[in-house]
Amino acid sequence: MNSDKNPWAIVQEESTGCGIAACANLAQISYAEAKQLANSLGIYAEDKTLWSETAHIRQLLSALNIAASEKQTAFDSWDKLPEKALIALKWREKSGNAFWHWAVFIRQGNDAIVIDSAQRLKSPIRTDFGRMKPKWFIEVE
Repeated sequence: MNSDKNPWAIVQEESTGCGIAACANLAQISYAEAKQLANSLGIYAEDKTLWSETAHIRQLLSALNIAASEKQTAFDSWDKLPEKALIALKWREKSGNAFWHWAVFIRQGNDAIVIDSAQRLKSPIRTDFGRMKPKWFIEVE
C-alpha cells in the first residue's frame, strides 16, 4: 500500500484532535469537516473524554455512518487486527484515568498501514509497526 495512493490521510489541526482526525480519516473528509460535525454534536477536541472514553468517538462515527464494534478488543498482534480499526496508541494512566492517542489501522490484502494524525510525524502514513504499541482496538467498517 503506497502512501501516494492515500492522499486523504490528514493530520490533526489541534494538538488534542486525534479522535476527530481519526474519524475524518475513516470518512475520508477534511479535518475541518469532521470538526464542524463534531462541534455540532457537542464534541470538542479539548474535551479530555474524547481521548479517555469511547462514547464521543462512537457518536461521531455514527454521525458519519461508520459502523463500529460495541466493544474494545485487547490488542494481541498486528496480524490479528481486522481490516479496519481504531487503535489506542500511547495508552497511559494518570490520576486513575486512562488516556490514549487515536489512530487508524487499515489492511488491504497483504499490505497494512496505520494513519497516525499526530502533527509531529513526517507523514501520517506509518508502517513502523514495531514502534507502535496499541493497547486495544475498535473494529470499524
